[in-house]
Amino acid sequence: MKRLGLFAIIAALGMGGGVAEAADGVAGVDVSNWTGDIDWESVASGGGKFAFVHATEGTTYRNPRFEAQFGGAAAAGLARGAYHFAQPHESDGAAQAEYFLQNGGNWVADGQTLPGVLDIEDNPYKDKNGKNNCYGLSAADMVTWLKDFTKRYRERTGRHAVIYTTTSWWQTCTGNSAKFRSNPLWLARWGGDPGELPKSWKRHTFWQSADKGPLVGGGNSFNGSESQLKAMANPPAEVSVTGAARSRKTYTVTVANTGPHPVTNVNVSGRAFGGQRVVKAPGCKFSGTAVRCTIAELPRGEKATFTFTTKPRRAKGAVGVNITVGSVKLTLKSR
Repeated sequence: MKRLGLFAIIAALGMGGGVAEAADGVAGVDVSNWTGDIDWESVASGGGKFAFVHATEGTTYRNPRFEAQFGGAAAAGLARGAYHFAQPHESDGAAQAEYFLQNGGNWVADGQTLPGVLDIEDNPYKDKNGKNNCYGLSAADMVTWLKDFTKRYRERTGRHAVIYTTTSWWQTCTGNSAKFRSNPLWLARWGGDPGELPKSWKRHTFWQSADKGPLVGGGNSFNGSESQLKAMANPPAEVSVTGAARSRKTYTVTVANTGPHPVTNVNVSGRAFGGQRVVKAPGCKFSGTAVRCTIAELPRGEKATFTFTTKPRRAKGAVGVNITVGSVKLTLKSR
């Protein structure tokens, strides 16, 4: 499978003077109901560029201040995202992802919304629920729970959920799983450096370096530039292109919209080789060895498949079709 970034809109935020310094990168905050009312203009003027706001927990709790905090961050010009505090012993990952999506965690393409966060860490309610730090789940069951949550979030939004965790919890409760490389890491480690990372990641995207930061709530930083932070809120469209030679006479090409935006006017062009010509291509134009198809619009999460039939001029030898979709090139070959 090959992926193609079709377009990107990146806007840089200006740096102000006299701002709070992030431990590493661009400064930001995380807040919850316990933070109370927030002067977001002061956060912005103090150097804050992003905020994560607690939205939900399990499938029963919703932050009563969420709208005010989430909307306030946006009004002050901050990029903002919502986070879900996992309770994996209560219900499956897909159910909690749905609850999160329906109660503030959905991603929208407004240029300010960061992908949603799954907050998974030591069980803080051991005295109430009687579970251990891993919520009573085995490492294998925890990985399954995480996959269910992140898969559902990806299906519904086209974005990979950010995972907030600590290295020690990840090592203990997932067996240091390496299966979540596609999900950006928000590392929780209070101190002067990020330290060792969980096995799934070679770099962190966000870092919570202090429980109480210089602005409000927790002290955080984005591991990149302001323009990269803005690009994370407004990512490029993305399609995947796959193809197969079903026989010497039949070839298929599938274009899938794997990104967060609908895509339009995607051109698929092909040229047969090996002494053959195209004789059938439903939904496409063809002549001699050439074929061309256009996808007027491909909604997020959907795909389009084209089938080409050729007529070889000889019974033996390599034949096939070269396919081009944007910058992606595939060679479908048969003998």
